[in-house]
Amino acid sequence: MVGLAGLSADPVRTPAPGPESGRRTPTGRRRRFRGAAVSAGMLAPAVVVYTVMTIVPVIVAVYLSLTDWNGFSTATFIGLENYARLFDDPDTTRAGLVTLVVAFFGAVGMLGLGLVYALQLKERRWSNSFFRTLAYYPHVISALILGFLWSAILGTNGAINNTLRDLGIGPVGFLFDENLAVITLVGVIVWAGFGFNVVLFVAGLQTVPRELIEAAQIDGASQRQINRRIVIPMISPVVTVAMVLNLVGLIKVYDIVVSLTDGGPAGSTETIAYLILSRSFAGTDVGFATAQAVGLMVVSAALSVVVTALRNRQDRAAAS
Repeated sequence: MVGLAGLSADPVRTPAPGPESGRRTPTGRRRRFRGAAVSAGMLAPAVVVYTVMTIVPVIVAVYLSLTDWNGFSTATFIGLENYARLFDDPDTTRAGLVTLVVAFFGAVGMLGLGLVYALQLKERRWSNSFFRTLAYYPHVISALILGFLWSAILGTNGAINNTLRDLGIGPVGFLFDENLAVITLVGVIVWAGFGFNVVLFVAGLQTVPRELIEAAQIDGASQRQINRRIVIPMISPVVTVAMVLNLVGLIKVYDIVVSLTDGGPAGSTETIAYLILSRSFAGTDVGFATAQAVGLMVVSAALSVVVTALRNRQDRAAAS
C-alpha cells in the first residue's frame, strides 16, 4: 500500500515546451505545400477554361467595340463613338424597347404560371410527376423548332386561321399585326419556358417543413393563406433565382424570334440580340455590333444585380 501510495503521489512529469516545439517541422510544411499544389492543380483547368472562354472574349469584345471594323480590314480605334451611336440609332432604340417588353412580361408570365402550376403539383404522386414532365417538355425542344411549329399554327395560312376561314371568320393577325405579334411572341415564350420554373419551384416546395403547414391548418388557415404567408416566403430565394434566370435569358432571346416572326412585321418584334446577329453583323458593321453586344451584357448584369438587391432588401425588411 505504501508503495502504491508513493507511486500515485509522484505524477508523471511531461517536459515543458521548449522553443523548438512551436516550430513547424519540415515534414508538416512539405505536406501543406503538397496539399496546396494539389488544390491548385485541380482548379487550374477550370480557371484556364473560364479565362479562355469568358474573360478573354469579353476583353476582345470591349476593345472591338471601341473600333471601326467591318470584320475584314484593319480595325481603326474610334473611342466611344459606337456607344454614342447606340443612343442615336432608332433601330437600336426600338429593339431595346421590344427587348424590355418581352423580357419583363415573359419573365413575369413564366414566373407566375410556373409558381401556380408548381403549387398544384407539389405533392408526390405519379400523376403529378406526369404533369411536371408535360410542363417541362417544351423546354427540352429547340426554340427554333418551337418557333416554326407555332408559326405553322398561327401564321396567315396556319391551322388556326384556316379553321377560322372555314367558319367564315377573317384571319387573325397573330404574326402580321404589329401589336398582336409582340403579344404572340411573349405568349409562345411563356408557354415554352414556364416548365423550367416549375422544376425549380417544385424542388423548393419540397424543402418547406410539413409541420408548419399542418400547424397552420390546425389554426384554421386556408390554403391560400398558407401559400401566401408560409410557402411563398420560404421559397423566396428560389423565386429570386428563377426571376434572374428568366430576365437574363429573355434579354438575349434570338432563336425563337427568328423562327416565329423573323423580326416582323416591320421590325415590331426585333430584339437586341436579333438586331445584333441578323443586321449589324450581317451588314459587316462589326464594331457597332460589338458595342451593342457589350451594352446588352451590361444591362443583363445590371438587371441581375438590381433584382437580387431588391429581393435581399425585402427579405431584410420582412425579418425585421
